[in-house]
Amino acid sequence: MLNPFEHASILVLGSGTSVGVPMIGCHCKVCTSTDSRDRRLRPSVLLRLGDKRLLIDTSPDLRYQALRYGIDHIDGILYTHAHADHILGLDDIRPFNFMQKQGIPIFAAKDAWETIERTFRYVFDASPSQSSRPRLCPNLFDDEPFVVAGIEITPIPISHGRTIIHGFRFGDCAYLTDHSAIPQGSLDKLRGLDVLFLDALRHNPHPTHSTVEESLRTVELLKPQRAYFTHISHDLLHAQVEGTLPVNVHMAFDGLEIPIGYGDER
Repeated sequence: MLNPFEHASILVLGSGTSVGVPMIGCHCKVCTSTDSRDRRLRPSVLLRLGDKRLLIDTSPDLRYQALRYGIDHIDGILYTHAHADHILGLDDIRPFNFMQKQGIPIFAAKDAWETIERTFRYVFDASPSQSSRPRLCPNLFDDEPFVVAGIEITPIPISHGRTIIHGFRFGDCAYLTDHSAIPQGSLDKLRGLDVLFLDALRHNPHPTHSTVEESLRTVELLKPQRAYFTHISHDLLHAQVEGTLPVNVHMAFDGLEIPIGYGDER
């Protein structure tokens, strides 16, 4: 399953929180840092799997992210959930429609889809329009694996406070963001990983996000070959935290590209 891809990677488009880093009006040591790794756009990654490009979430920074990293086509979009920092760039899909001359499939769980449809009502309005709007092909998923552009994706239910959202596993990699807990059934789906992305908002506890320490415990439990922390707030200085982490655990940063492979083909 996925073994045919000789050139595959995960590109971090945004590693920040809902307000980004630097945060508007803030003059803390992280927001004023000169380290480029402390400048964090809203959270999203691009999966480069062979010649396929799968986008996880459409952050409000999508236009800049696409231009910055030379994204020229998208074969599918996966939504973790429908909070503003994960969906509000959806209108920026229009140029991809112009270039690709076709609709782009999007995949979301039922609750997330209902919020996306309500938020972007004009996109899904069937009445004629003189203005362009994104051309999307909606697909709902539950907790069972589904296929996008020939690639099997396994949804991973996770707790975001009182809300259940989804991470995704593809091959021996998984991307989880915005989680405060991972149910046992989902932990069982995260065994034998090469790469695991986890939420690590800050050090202090938060009701809807994992802390650095909590995510380190998850890494110890699941034992992936490599782990990367994302959805990072302006409480964490990249270089400072990176220096305290185990050798196989890293702070993600915008522009980080992680080569991946699958099973024995890696």
